[in-house]
Amino acid sequence: MKRTSFFLLMFLCVFLCSGSLFAGDIAVFQNLGFSPDARYFMFAQHGITEKNSAPYAELYVVEVAANRFAPEGTHTLQDSGSPQPAAVQPGQDGLGALFTLLEKQTAVTKRYRIDHLQTGRLLYIHLNGEPPRETLEFRDFESGKRYNIELAQSASGSGAEIKASFHLRVTITDAAGSASAHTVGLPDYWRRGVKSYRLKQVLLGPDEHSLAFVVEKEETDTSGANIRYMVETLKP
Repeated sequence: MKRTSFFLLMFLCVFLCSGSLFAGDIAVFQNLGFSPDARYFMFAQHGITEKNSAPYAELYVVEVAANRFAPEGTHTLQDSGSPQPAAVQPGQDGLGALFTLLEKQTAVTKRYRIDHLQTGRLLYIHLNGEPPRETLEFRDFESGKRYNIELAQSASGSGAEIKASFHLRVTITDAAGSASAHTVGLPDYWRRGVKSYRLKQVLLGPDEHSLAFVVEKEETDTSGANIRYMVETLKP
């Protein structure tokens, strides 16, 4: 009995200490697929708020060639007519909030012909625990293309006044040696409350040309550091 009480006490200490060390919340990114012609890309993020332990979900449809949200292509659980979810139990990750949001937005999925099975081909992934890289260089062995991607970012201010901007410099060299250079994102757009950016994934669309870049944002607020995601797209 004493042994059980000892381990329970140790577990509670670790749990409470972890909460203080990792204040804030970390969203989970979900690739929800392209349209068959790769004209549109859908993604979502979901998680549990650190402040009140409520699940949240956000859904986005991106127009790939224009690198902008499609009309009526951004949705949250609350603006879909759902009430504020109650606090979840320990161990839950808010995935139910995403399922609820997807069910309410089936018309959006159909409108943009999103195929959840066509999630693209993964060209690059940054694994958790690896140091972030500002410059990537890799080859797609199926097409013979080489990619050089540089994440350029700047930050200004501190505390509540912090803000950061970023863009991607992308060079694509085909199998014949012909290269094309592209700037992806808005170099002069500063996002308030954002501390830094990391490139997490590079996806090739089903047309074998369109690209989706998954970018992680580290945000700061009074509760600590939060992780959110955004997507930049390119159709060379």
